[in-house]
Amino acid sequence: MNDVSSVRVGQVVPAFELETYDPVRGDFGTFSLAATQASGRWTILVFYPADFTFVCPTELADLAAKHEGLKALGAEVVGISTDTKFSHLAWLQAEKLLAGVKYTMAADPTGRVSRLMGVYDENTGLALRGTFLINPAGLLVASEVNFYNVGRNADELLRKTEASVYLAAHPSEACPAKWTPGGKTLKPGKDMVGKVYEALQ
Repeated sequence: MNDVSSVRVGQVVPAFELETYDPVRGDFGTFSLAATQASGRWTILVFYPADFTFVCPTELADLAAKHEGLKALGAEVVGISTDTKFSHLAWLQAEKLLAGVKYTMAADPTGRVSRLMGVYDENTGLALRGTFLINPAGLLVASEVNFYNVGRNADELLRKTEASVYLAAHPSEACPAKWTPGGKTLKPGKDMVGKVYEALQ
């Protein structure tokens, strides 16, 4: 199902461009990964199977509710499916659940970028539910892929982005499970071996 040459966590994502529909401007455009990186922003790619389906609008509406928080962290959010930019426009106009969507909707009708990220299903021509966080240097730092019938939780995406942005500024630290801003972090070293409990107290 997935391309063996797909990018993995810890690798640099090759630059790409996609045609888009921008719901804020109400017009078509282009998303460029290279341009986003050049501006010093993080990139969040959110792949979903198809416009005019059922779980997808619930996910995109959930993401819309966290969009401002992600933007405040310096992240560009891009929703992507193998539909066309015209289908994106029609869907956003028709589906009331998507009224709050203000992030860019990108079109990958050939599946090129979906294959690059390892979420393209050759049997259906659709993308699985993949979420990818790319840092300003182009490194893939987080990846999540769900099958068609399980929706994602944007709360966790926001938490992982907060942690990744924090760690970019504090590279000697590590964030434990369920870390949120203001929580204790870990500073790995010989004195912490076997004493993580104590370090978290």
